[in-house]
Amino acid sequence: MTISDFLIIPAKPEHAHYAEVICDEMFESAKARGTGIARRKPEYVANKMNEGKAVIALHKDGRWAGFCYIETWGHGDYVANSGLIVNPEFRKVGLAKAIKKRVFDLSREKYPKAKIFGLTTGFAVMKINSELGYEPVPYSELTTDDEFWKGCQSCVNYEILMSKDRKNCMCTAMLWDPEEKERELREKIQRKHEAKERLERITQKQSLLKRIQAKFWKSANKFASINLSKHNKVAKGF
Repeated sequence: MTISDFLIIPAKPEHAHYAEVICDEMFESAKARGTGIARRKPEYVANKMNEGKAVIALHKDGRWAGFCYIETWGHGDYVANSGLIVNPEFRKVGLAKAIKKRVFDLSREKYPKAKIFGLTTGFAVMKINSELGYEPVPYSELTTDDEFWKGCQSCVNYEILMSKDRKNCMCTAMLWDPEEKERELREKIQRKHEAKERLERITQKQSLLKRIQAKFWKSANKFASINLSKHNKVAKGF
């Protein structure tokens, strides 16, 4: 089995019948890991599909293989890619990474100016996020939207979160900031431009040095020829 056996697409209303089994697997997976998760109802997941704010992976035989959805906070200033899950039958083929990449791209298409963030306890998800360009950040860099934090109430670690005034918890916060990425791209282009200019200056200096050397040797050879001619004339006079 390979990744080519799956179709990874934005979810549609026709996929809503998968919502219940997806939610059940999200819960069972979190319970098996012993980690917290903001539990969602099938109606919530189905609504994400209806809105086109989710990505679903389907095996070529029609079985659901994976899922992830988009949430927006702070009037669209922040976006979270949440609920990443892979059907246990189809793990170890790279689906999580492929789904995360597709939902990230979908988020960028729908909300090009939004900061994309995530909270996770899973090392595999952290690794995927890092490959997409996310960076670990303090919780203060995340949305302050109370509705987002209310979603953590069903998490087993909610009391820890609130005891720390929402400044820290068991999850690692990661953020992809479009402004920061644009700045990094500008700096990269600027460094490349400066490196090109330095190379051109070095090339010009090398070319000038070669011309000076050529002129020097031409003059030296001419001078040597004149001296040799005088020497020969003097020698003939004796």
